[in-house]
Amino acid sequence: MDPAEPRRIRWAVGLTRAGMWWEALAAAFWPLGVVLALVLAALAFGATDLFSSRALIWLMGLVGLVAVLAFGWGVRRFRRPSAAVARLRVDLTLPGRPLSALRDRLVLGAGDGGADALWRAHLARMEQVAAAARPVAPDARLRWRDPVALRLAGMVALVMALVFAPAGQLGQGLAALGATFRPLPEARPGAEAGPSWEGWAAPPAYTRRPTLYLNALPEGRGLELPKGSKLSFRLYGEGAEIAQDIGAAVPGGDPAAPEFMAERDGAIEVAGRRFDVTVLPDAVPVVAPGKAPERRADGRLVQEFTASDDNGIAAGHAVIALDLDAVDRRFGLALDPEPREAVELELPLPATGSRKQIRGRLVGDLARHPWANLPVTVSLKVEDGIEQQGVSAPMRMVLPGRRFFDPLAASLIEVRRDLLWSRDNAARSAQILRAASWQPEGFMEEELYHGLRGAVGTLESGNLGEEARNKLAQLLWDAAVALEDGGLADALERMQQAQERLSEAIRNGASPDEIQRLMDELKQATDDYLDMLAQQQGQDPAERFDRSPQNRQQITGDQIQQMMDEIQRLMNEGRMAEAQELLEQFNRMMQNMRVTQSEGGEGGRQRPMNRLAETLRDQQKLADEAMRQMQDRFGQWQPGEEGQEGQGDQQGQQLADRQRELREDLGRQRGLLPGRGTPQGEEARRQLDEAGRAMEDAEQALREGDAAGAMERQAQAIQSMREGMRALGDMMAQDQQQGQDGQPQQGGQQDGPEGPSGDPRGQRGLAQPYDRQPQTDPLGRALSGDGGSITSGDPLAEGGDPSRKARELQDEIRRRSGERERPRDERDYLGRLLENF
Repeated sequence: MDPAEPRRIRWAVGLTRAGMWWEALAAAFWPLGVVLALVLAALAFGATDLFSSRALIWLMGLVGLVAVLAFGWGVRRFRRPSAAVARLRVDLTLPGRPLSALRDRLVLGAGDGGADALWRAHLARMEQVAAAARPVAPDARLRWRDPVALRLAGMVALVMALVFAPAGQLGQGLAALGATFRPLPEARPGAEAGPSWEGWAAPPAYTRRPTLYLNALPEGRGLELPKGSKLSFRLYGEGAEIAQDIGAAVPGGDPAAPEFMAERDGAIEVAGRRFDVTVLPDAVPVVAPGKAPERRADGRLVQEFTASDDNGIAAGHAVIALDLDAVDRRFGLALDPEPREAVELELPLPATGSRKQIRGRLVGDLARHPWANLPVTVSLKVEDGIEQQGVSAPMRMVLPGRRFFDPLAASLIEVRRDLLWSRDNAARSAQILRAASWQPEGFMEEELYHGLRGAVGTLESGNLGEEARNKLAQLLWDAAVALEDGGLADALERMQQAQERLSEAIRNGASPDEIQRLMDELKQATDDYLDMLAQQQGQDPAERFDRSPQNRQQITGDQIQQMMDEIQRLMNEGRMAEAQELLEQFNRMMQNMRVTQSEGGEGGRQRPMNRLAETLRDQQKLADEAMRQMQDRFGQWQPGEEGQEGQGDQQGQQLADRQRELREDLGRQRGLLPGRGTPQGEEARRQLDEAGRAMEDAEQALREGDAAGAMERQAQAIQSMREGMRALGDMMAQDQQQGQDGQPQQGGQQDGPEGPSGDPRGQRGLAQPYDRQPQTDPLGRALSGDGGSITSGDPLAEGGDPSRKARELQDEIRRRSGERERPRDERDYLGRLLENF
C-alpha cells in the first residue's frame, strides 16, 4: 500500500481487504466450521454417554475423516486476497474510478503547459472523488454455496450448547474421549509387568463441578466430593483390585470397569494407592411463598415464591388441595364432594444461570377448575438433583377464578360448580335451570334457551355419567362467558351492560385489576356505540352529539373521552364513591344522547371523501419528499458534507414513520366508509386495501433505503386511492340521482334557510363549514354544485384537459431521463414511468 496516499483511502482499502480475508476463509472453510460446531455441541450435551467405547472410537474416526476432508476441500479453494484486488473493489464503488486515475501518468502531451494544467485539474478532481472512499462490506455469498443452510444448523447447535448445556459437561466429554483413545501402558523391557489402572470422579451434573482424573492427582491428596458423585475405574492387567467403603457399587457393572457412588466418608485403595474421600453433604432445598397471592382480572392465580439450595434447584411444584373444613357447606355444596386429586402446577425455574437462589412468580389459569373461588391450601415443593425435597407450610386461600357480574351468567357458573362438586346435584341443578329459562322472551336468546332446555333433559334423565357431566359443564361455561363478554345483539346493550358490570364491581369492592378490566371494556363498548351511531348518520365519531334535545346541549367525542378519563383518575386515587356518582351521570348522559342529523345524510357521506382527499394530499407530499431525498442521495446537488449519508438514512426512517401513520389512518377510514354491500362501496374498499398494501411496501422500501422502490409503491398507492375515491363518488352520484327521481332525502332544505331549529347553517353536519364552495377536489377534479360529488362526465376524472396534462408530464419525464448527469437508478425509474404512457 502506497504510504503517500491519503489516510482515508488507505483506511478504506485496508478494511475492505480484511473483509475479503473473511470472505475467503468463510467460503473455503465453512464446511469444517459446521463439523466442528456440531461436534462441540454434541460433547456439551453429553453425547459420549450414549455410546460404548468401541462405538465411540468408530464414530470419532468417522468424524475425524470428515473433518480432514473438509479441511482439504477448504485448502484447495482458499485464495489469498491481495491489496490490488481490494483497491479495485473500492475503486469500482466510486464514479470514474478515481483510485486508478490517481496512479495514471500523462504520456501524450507531457511537457505541454496546457496539457499539464488540464492533467493537474483532472487529478484534483479525482482526489475530491477519492476522498469519498468507503470500505466495501464483505459478502461470502454463503447463501449460494450452502443452499440448505447447514451453516445455520451448526450455528444454532453451538448457541444452544453455550446457553443450555450444563457447565462442565464439555470438559467431561473431552475427558471421556481422551480416555477412549488413550493407549494401554506398555511394559518396559525387563521390568515385571504390574497392574495398571485409570480412575475418574464425576460429581452430579446439577452441581456443575468438573470431572477429576484420579491418576493426575498428587500422592497423599484427599478427595472432597459432593454426595452422589460417581467414581469410575478401568483396570488393566492381572491382579488389579479395588477396595472401598464409601458406597455401594453400581449394579450390572463390568468387573474390569467398576463404578461406585460416594455416599459417606471413607477410603479407596486401588493397585496400592489410597485415596481418602470426604463426602460433602447436600443440604435440603428451601422454598417459601412470597406475598399474598394475587387475582388477575382474567381469574389467573399469581403467587410469588423464593427457593434456595446449595447446588441448585432441579424442579419445583405447587400442590393445591381443597380445604374442605373452610368450605361453606350450603346449597349445592352441602353434599360430600366427589374425590379429586390435588392440582400440581410446575414452578417456573430459570433455563440458564445459577439456580442456587431463585425468586420467581407462579402464574396458573385455574378459572375453569371445580375448586375455583373455593377455599384451598397451597404448598410449594422443590427438589434438588438427588431428589431431596423442601416443602413450605400450607397456605390457606381462596383459589382465584373468573368472576361473573351478569346475573344469568353467574347462575350458570354456580350450576356448573355444583355439578362438578357432585353429580348427585343433578336434580337440584335441573330445577335451577328450569327457573332461569322460564319465560325467556326479552332477556334470553333462542339458541341459549334451547341449549339450557337440552341441559335440563340431560340432568333429569337419571343417567349422568362423568363424560356427560364434563360436556355439560363445558356448555355452561361457554354460555356464561358469552353472556358476560357481551353476547348481545347491538352496541347499545353492550355498553349498558359494561356500565352495569362496572357499577356492580365498584359497589362490591372488586380488586383494582378487575375494575381496570371492566373500565377498559366500558371504554371499548362506548367507542363501538359512538362509531355505530356516527356511521349510521354518516358522521365522524369525534364530532358533536346532542345529549338534551330540549336545551340543545352538545358534547363532543373528545369531551366524552375526558369524562371517562376523569372516572379512571378517581378510581386510581381510590375515590370510588365519586367515581360511582360520575359513572351514573355518564350513564344518564349516554342514554339521552343522539347524533345530530346532517343534511340529508349527504354531509356524512361527503366527509369520508374529504378525509380521503386529505390523506391523498399527504401521500403526494410524502412521495415528493421521497423524490427529493433520492435526488440528494445520488448527488444531484452535491453539498459536500461528510455526514450526508447518515443524514439521508435518518430522513428515510422519518419518511417511513410518516408512511406508517398514513397507512394506519387509511385503515381507520376504510372501516367508516358508507355503502357497505353495494358494488361501488365494495370496490372502494378493495381499492383502499390495495393502497394500504402499497403503502406498507413503500414503508419497508424507505426503511431499507430503496428510494426508487418506495416511489414506485407510493405511485401505486396514489392510483389505488384515486380509484377508490372515484368509486365512492359514483355511489354518491347514484344516491343523489335516486333522490331527485322522486325519493327526497331526509333532512333536505324544506324548513327554510335557517332550518327547523333556527340554526343559520340549516341542517348541515356540525363539523361542516357553513360557507362551503366545493369547486374542485384536491386533485383538481370538478365537483358538482348540488351534492359535492365528483362529476362522472370525465372518464379519467382528472379535471381540465387530461390529455394535455398527460403530454406535459410525459415530456417532463422524457427530458429528465435524457439528462446523463442524473444517477442511473433514477434514469431507470424514469424509463419505467415512460412505459406506462
